[in-house]
Amino acid sequence: MQGEYMSTPATPQDAEVILKLYDLRREALMREARRFLVEFDPKSVDDLVALSMKFGTKEQAYLRQVVGYWGMAASLVSRGALNKEIAVDNFQEMFFVYAKLEPFLQGFREKMGMPQFALQIQQFIESSPEARQRVDEMKKMQADMARRRAEAAAVAR
Repeated sequence: MQGEYMSTPATPQDAEVILKLYDLRREALMREARRFLVEFDPKSVDDLVALSMKFGTKEQAYLRQVVGYWGMAASLVSRGALNKEIAVDNFQEMFFVYAKLEPFLQGFREKMGMPQFALQIQQFIESSPEARQRVDEMKKMQADMARRRAEAAAVAR
């Protein structure tokens, strides 16, 4: 059932799926999209809405591509096509992206009328204490990165 992440022992097919997902992440346009989303630093729901409203821009496409990719990957787990533990072990970037977007998701969904936006990712995260812990770790890492950037900018002035 969707949203319930029942796990079974990993199989060689799980290894094939995770390696295919890795391969897809290496595609040139996907690398650009992933790089953009790592650098994107929303401070409010309005920042996320503004990006989403830039129709036809590569940045808006990057957001859709990365969130769509990780939503698809999370769906593979929820539908039983990929072992949950393998996913938790290997979806570090999904945790990073979710940590960045999570504070603004509810407001974004409401303002944009998109209740399904990043929902598969959210369900995956909420299905596991370990996944929630990884997101918390990513939030701390992102806050630390922001602090270091601010310190470096202050020194550079």
